[in-house]
Amino acid sequence: MSKLDFDWDSAAAHVGKRDKRIGALIRRHGELRLEPRPLRSPFHALMRAIIYQQLSGKAAGTIHGRLLAQFKGAATAEKLLKLTDGQIRGAGVSGGKMKALRDLAARAVDGEVPGFARLRRMDDAEIIERLTAVHGVGRWTVEMLLIFQLGRPDVLPVHDLGVRKGFAIAHKLPELPTPDELTEHAERWRPFRTVGSWYCWRATDS
Repeated sequence: MSKLDFDWDSAAAHVGKRDKRIGALIRRHGELRLEPRPLRSPFHALMRAIIYQQLSGKAAGTIHGRLLAQFKGAATAEKLLKLTDGQIRGAGVSGGKMKALRDLAARAVDGEVPGFARLRRMDDAEIIERLTAVHGVGRWTVEMLLIFQLGRPDVLPVHDLGVRKGFAIAHKLPELPTPDELTEHAERWRPFRTVGSWYCWRATDS
């Protein structure tokens, strides 16, 4: 498990003071906090994310497990490039996702997908620009990596349905905020928009 590079309690207090509705969520779910659980490398995190796109957790987990079994040992970018199309498709991976996985692996081998040590020295915008160059990896996927793998403090996934739903619940809105509306409102959460997003997700849990 990786430690956050900011103090969660101080950040939650800041967000709660600036946004009373989110503050109520924080008081209700205060014992819950983000605990980053990095995978072995960004390559592994993005490989998993690509497989899980647009699938239920159970189905994606089955495909992910079948693909890992093809490596016969540790999964690496080099090994993925050596797998045949038949081996990858045989695990249940679609053609589009296979293309994305091969592009990810090729970029990882070439050093275009940095390791965690290097990512930690890069700012959020630089990471988003670098990783969204991978075929099939969008901004949301990288935002999830920033939050759950790197524990970055100021990430706002404005297109995440859960965050938008939770925000609407907290603020008793009749409909979901648009990404622009959420962006504008969340300015008051800075520099801890990750914390506001996290508690919006908790609102949907309840």
